[in-house]
Amino acid sequence: MAGQSSSPNHPDVGHVVPLPMLTGVFAALIALTILTVLAAKVDLGGANVWIAIFIAGVKATLVASVFMHLKWDRPFNGIILIGSLLFVVLFLGIALMDTMEYQVDMIPGPAPAFQQ
Repeated sequence: MAGQSSSPNHPDVGHVVPLPMLTGVFAALIALTILTVLAAKVDLGGANVWIAIFIAGVKATLVASVFMHLKWDRPFNGIILIGSLLFVVLFLGIALMDTMEYQVDMIPGPAPAFQQ
């Protein structure tokens, strides 16, 4: 049926996001990108990766909530987004801990030539 919505929460025509909100999110994304570049120039050891992951998570949440209209969708979808972001951070953290574990066994310098 044309013109009728299948659900009262999801009309046929999408909602319009106000321009000040879009420009505010754009400014926040630019600021977070600059913060990422500045954080990469400071040597904080192993914390650099975690800071970069945190900033990327904030940027992904902003994009998903505003530009993908998750802010106006059902709250359950936001819970799924947050849960999936936490699992990505967890999996990356486990992988990074594993790679740091065997780095002490690596041969320093360039890779040795392959002998047949």
